[in-house]
Amino acid sequence: IPFPAFAQEAPQAKGEAFRQTGYPWPRFVSLRSDEVFVRTGPGKRYPVQWVFKKSGLPVEIILEYDVWRKIKDFDGQVGWVHKGLLSGKRSALISGSDIISIYKKPSQNSDVMANLEPKLLVFVDECRPDWCRINTAGYKGWLEKTVLWGVYEHEKFD
Repeated sequence: IPFPAFAQEAPQAKGEAFRQTGYPWPRFVSLRSDEVFVRTGPGKRYPVQWVFKKSGLPVEIILEYDVWRKIKDFDGQVGWVHKGLLSGKRSALISGSDIISIYKKPSQNSDVMANLEPKLLVFVDECRPDWCRINTAGYKGWLEKTVLWGVYEHEKFD
């Protein structure tokens, strides 16, 4: 039985639709497990397209259908996963191709705590208008929001 046609369409604007959970989509979440099967459709009868092998990776929920979430990953690939394999814990990946400095305070005039490589997984504790407080590999500090894939430009949380 195919899933409804409405489930194949993405929302017209960010946060426009509230379905199933009451949470807006698109929204960022992370992978809960070290093995997450990504399927071609919302159900176990659909074939597996690929398997994620690392928990904590950020993904963007772009659609919901019953207990299934259509996600997009860092590389732009899209598929369906069961909601039980997702977590509300926020993470992000360092985007771009340059080494990025993590600062002690949310300012480029602050002390540099460490330098981070592209595509490094970081956990996001807080986001302000332009900066996010992150932790990774024993380092904690602030990164400019523009270097992160896993948070929205205007998103704020703590």
